[in-house]
Amino acid sequence: MNNLTIKQFMENLSTEAPVPGGGGASALVGSVSAALCSMVASLTNGKKKYAEFQCDIERILKETSVIINNMQSLINKDAEVFEPLSKAYGIPKDDPTRNEVLEQALRLACSAPMEILLEACKIVPILEELTIKGSKIALSDVGVAATMCQSAIQGGVLNVYINTRLMKDRAFAQKTDEQAKKICMEYIPRCEKVYKFVEEHLTTI
Repeated sequence: MNNLTIKQFMENLSTEAPVPGGGGASALVGSVSAALCSMVASLTNGKKKYAEFQCDIERILKETSVIINNMQSLINKDAEVFEPLSKAYGIPKDDPTRNEVLEQALRLACSAPMEILLEACKIVPILEELTIKGSKIALSDVGVAATMCQSAIQGGVLNVYINTRLMKDRAFAQKTDEQAKKICMEYIPRCEKVYKFVEEHLTTI
């Protein structure tokens, strides 16, 4: 997936092909969010006006580089973990192994969107820092990054739920749902707060 051009990725995304899908799209926007944060940090890096934050900016550049790479890897992983699930759905319903194979495939399919959620969480404190420490000429980009991060979180959690709802092991499913919901409840309001901060500081109304 990572070797595709943007045009090719979008063309694939728009077809009936099972991958890329919502999970891959969530990882993509998560990567975009981290890249925007990196851009803001790059524009701030070495500037005398923000010298007091130089160490933090250098750290942010390192952190965002890792997140970008991880999110891009998760685009591929989301496609890879869906393949066993797709095959499991094709097993005849009277096959005695179907339920066990499907259950394992559903767990595997949950792994990528859960990782997307956990990666996206790492972006949120960076967004919060950049509202204060980032170059003010790129403040709007921090706001855009916040919307992308929020989309990655919301998209990731839906891709968790679509799999857990079909699991026979309801205890595992509930535990996974609770973990995903906890992430949403904590980090989505923080993304919204960053966006609101940016909006209030840019609007003249």
